[in-house]
Amino acid sequence: MVEHENIMTSLKIGELASYVSHGIDTYNIRNDVGVCGGICPFNFPTMIPLWMFPVVVTCGNTFVLKPSEKDPRASIVLLELSMESSLPNGVLNIVHGTNGAEVLL
Repeated sequence: MVEHENIMTSLKIGELASYVSHGIDTYNIRNDVGVCGGICPFNFPTMIPLWMFPVVVTCGNTFVLKPSEKDPRASIVLLELSMESSLPNGVLNIVHGTNGAEVLL
């Protein structure tokens, strides 16, 4: 994932495959989505968020993470580390809760 995120600026440019068939070209255009979200399982409290939010933030989006209610501490540590690394406020958010009783931090 770290290697993938290091080349994210090149990946955001998109790609063009000309003449994939008679008179047909294909292209990918990658645009920012705005706000993305992810739900973290209890058995991988750190790995799954690290697969999600660095890519989202690198692409210029904000991210809302809902950690497992069984193990929320790992997500809190990730949020604290991102704040120490000068990630702007509001880019990474955590929503705690169970069964619809959520509180935004």
